[in-house]
Amino acid sequence: MKSTLKLSLVCAAGILAAGSLHAYDGTNCEAAGDCWEAKPGYPEKIAGSKFDPKHSQVELEKQTQALSAMEKRNAEKAAQFKKTGKWPTDS
Repeated sequence: MKSTLKLSLVCAAGILAAGSLHAYDGTNCEAAGDCWEAKPGYPEKIAGSKFDPKHSQVELEKQTQALSAMEKRNAEKAAQFKKTGKWPTDS
């Protein structure tokens, strides 16, 4: 009984593995490994479509300023670490 169950589980796993290997045949690849395809209805040009993210320049500028401030703080912490050997956790 146990050997029959094991055999059936092994067969089922083999069938699932074989099915997943043949899920995509690669006929629409632009290059090796580059087989992304858009879903039906996805536009060729994204700008102006409902998929356009329409980023706000104000929010992008806030993010840029926050990242530059973080880089400045990290540079100061690294300089402090080189001097003292201790990493400042609060600044």
